[in-house]
Amino acid sequence: MTISNKKDFKKLKEIPVMIESGSKYKDSNGTIAIKDGVKKNSNTTSQKKPKWIRISAKTSEKFKNLQQVVHEKKLSTVCEEAKCPNINECWSHGTATIMLLGSVCTRACKFCSVDTGNPHGFIDTNEIENSYKTVEYMGLKYIVITSVDRDDIPDGGAKHYADTIKYIKLNKPDIKIEALTPDFQGRLKDIETIVNSRLDVFAQNIETVKRLTHKVRDIRAGYEQTLKVLAYAKEYSEQNLDKLKVKLLTKTSLMLGLGETFDEIIETMDDLRKNNVDILTLGQYLQPTKNHLPVDKYISPKEFTQLREIGLQKGFLEVASGPLVRSSYRAERVFEQNNLGQKF
Repeated sequence: MTISNKKDFKKLKEIPVMIESGSKYKDSNGTIAIKDGVKKNSNTTSQKKPKWIRISAKTSEKFKNLQQVVHEKKLSTVCEEAKCPNINECWSHGTATIMLLGSVCTRACKFCSVDTGNPHGFIDTNEIENSYKTVEYMGLKYIVITSVDRDDIPDGGAKHYADTIKYIKLNKPDIKIEALTPDFQGRLKDIETIVNSRLDVFAQNIETVKRLTHKVRDIRAGYEQTLKVLAYAKEYSEQNLDKLKVKLLTKTSLMLGLGETFDEIIETMDDLRKNNVDILTLGQYLQPTKNHLPVDKYISPKEFTQLREIGLQKGFLEVASGPLVRSSYRAERVFEQNNLGQKF
């Protein structure tokens, strides 16, 4: 392309720059980050995927219409950005996931492909209004709000979370809201801030079994810390039920195929139930890039079904378990009728 005038130069500037995975770059806010969250390394690529790790190409008319709205209104959903395999099913049933607090995480978990860096306290306050617009334009009845970890902010972004939830609830009182939050480094005050927003489901992902936590998650995360966060969210909500007027459910997710044993999965289930966690999702870990942890094993659909049954027997209100299940998979189902046939 020969640059002969200002128009040509403008076109050149609009061409997206491809950043290599594991490389450093500077984003539009001046934050220096690592693409896909993990630096280049000598990790091996995972083994060939089995036949059951396949995504259906079929899409419903409702999904196509929603996708058009999302693109026209320039809305941002985790569902599209993370290339979630369940996007068609969830959107078709009025559920979606949106991201708060930007796209750069202060942590570097070895399974996650979110870019990592230090945003130096930057918060886009327009996210609150944009989140409501996403709910309104997409006609959602259940919204999952998640975020990157923001250890650069004193409260970890808790107030921003709560303000977003309150604003959506104010304008759409009937909607159910799930917050898949950071661990806030275990700060109880920040957990209270989230619960006081009167959300419906408080989620914090434990991600893996105790033995593998430091191998899989950022060093600032912790198995016991996640249990503490989940337990306190439930305890605080029950102590303040008269004020909140919402019976809060707690939820977490576990990735399988990272080298955990069957007994360790069962031990994790027991630890979660001891801390009154209501909902559990189990899904197959898939290596995002060659720099991330390789898959140790592909868990069969039969094994996932077996684990679901065990989880229900242990008293979880809902267990979503399958190779392509992700933490927000068909999240609204728990308010329709859970696996035990009990109504909420």
